[in-house]
Amino acid sequence: MLDRARTWLAQDPDGETRAELRALIDSAEAGDDAAHDELADRFGTRLAFGTAGLRGRLGAGSNRMNRVLVAQAAAGLAAYVRETAGDDATVVIGYDGRRNSDVFARDSAEIFAGAGLRAVMLPRMLPTPVLAFAVRALDAAAGVMVTASHNPPDDNGYKVYLGGEDGGAQIVPPADQRIAAHIQRVADDGDIAALPRSLAFTTAPESLIDEYIAATAAVAPAPPASDGLVWVYTALHGVGWQTFSRIIEDAGYPAPVVVEQQLAPDGAFPTVSFPNPEEPGAMDLAFEAARTSGADLVIANDPDADRLAVAIPDAEAEGGWRRLSGNEIGLLLGWRAARIAADDGETAGASLACSLVSSPGLATVAEHFGLGFHATLTGFKWISRAPGIVFGFEEALGYLVNPDTVRDKDGLSAAIAMLGMVSEARARGASLGDLLREFADTFGHFASDQVSVRFDDVSQIAGIMAVLRERHPQAIGDVDVDRVDDLLHGDGDLPPGDVLRLWLADGSRVIVRPSGTEPKLKLYLDVRGDSADDAAARIAALADGSRALLDGLR
Repeated sequence: MLDRARTWLAQDPDGETRAELRALIDSAEAGDDAAHDELADRFGTRLAFGTAGLRGRLGAGSNRMNRVLVAQAAAGLAAYVRETAGDDATVVIGYDGRRNSDVFARDSAEIFAGAGLRAVMLPRMLPTPVLAFAVRALDAAAGVMVTASHNPPDDNGYKVYLGGEDGGAQIVPPADQRIAAHIQRVADDGDIAALPRSLAFTTAPESLIDEYIAATAAVAPAPPASDGLVWVYTALHGVGWQTFSRIIEDAGYPAPVVVEQQLAPDGAFPTVSFPNPEEPGAMDLAFEAARTSGADLVIANDPDADRLAVAIPDAEAEGGWRRLSGNEIGLLLGWRAARIAADDGETAGASLACSLVSSPGLATVAEHFGLGFHATLTGFKWISRAPGIVFGFEEALGYLVNPDTVRDKDGLSAAIAMLGMVSEARARGASLGDLLREFADTFGHFASDQVSVRFDDVSQIAGIMAVLRERHPQAIGDVDVDRVDDLLHGDGDLPPGDVLRLWLADGSRVIVRPSGTEPKLKLYLDVRGDSADDAAARIAALADGSRALLDGLR
């Protein structure tokens, strides 16, 4: 382990991580067991490159995000692009406001250019959807976004998109394995200082950003009823505001009441313990601003602005405000997209799509309007590839509302679409809460919940999945299990995934899968009731039964 650490130290170009690693090596050599354990954690494995690219804690070592690992990843990706798209292909690079994002992006641009590729770097820190847009707009063979999205402050990541026949979507197998093999070859070759670099990369013009802003503003130009709309916006210390403010102005919506403390990019995320709008407390400052201003709604983006959170006044909620679930937002936006397709006479070949763990209510919407429907594996790398897609979503606050512009989740275009829905409802004296009730009256009372358990030892998760596969539960709570779909080897159009889908006798559904980013086992619960109260009672009972099932397996 010490030899690995010394080899890494010799090639590390970053003064901060070199000093950090030098101190650990010195302590381990002096017999410090804690330092040796820390080195074992850092060098016992590598951050795996997969369909989510790379993501992990910042720090020295092969199991951390740092300049050595990023250089290896960039060189491996460059080799893959040259192999598949030619020596003069274009790669575009973007970055957000997290610590070292700009450094990792510049290292990547220099290595891509050194490999002979046409490297184009976005002009400043920008939202992830702008990078996804740029891959399509520049006809690039690939794109890289340096971001850890809504992960903890000490994380960073490396997300890869492919152009050409992939249309600017995130990578899927087998591309991820082929890229990973190239990265491993670079790592095995040794010193990253030997990698050719060049300063001959270019900076994308501002006109590229202008094109994204214009296309996003056109998703839902403000109707007259938007006048007088009072709403609150927070960027959660991310990069969303600079771009979103211009989109709002172009679309014609009134400026929001902003959460000043969270408006500017800050990789330390000083006002939140976890920069994810789904986490308790993350939107507290926004709710405070909403109460003070008498707002109609709250809109929040996550730090790289590819996700959207929405909250509405609710007298029964603590503090008088309730954050909508990802399923609630997704069903409303799906309703909007289906209605537009039907009004425009463009339902033939068009489809709605969502991840298989998202609300089955979207299938009902699609059927109602005569559209196709696709349930995919989790992640927009799959959702965005649904044939004929006009809208897609997943319950983790991700929405694709403008597939001709961005083939990925986009929290800014989703926010504009939501502002359009709210404004149209205002024209007839209705609120966003009224729209939720109208949806239920039209399509049914759907309710969703999630039960998750965190494990210290991830091998326990695999053990539980194995037990569930070997002995399917006969019932969850008081409701019998009718059948079980095991997606380990695929199912119909679904590629293989570590997922079990349980169908219950009363029409309810439970999906079991390990988390892709955390050491958690997750159960996704969905019911359809005869009324709002009936749906609430059913989902509560299903949640209790699911927790009891997990408790019995631990």
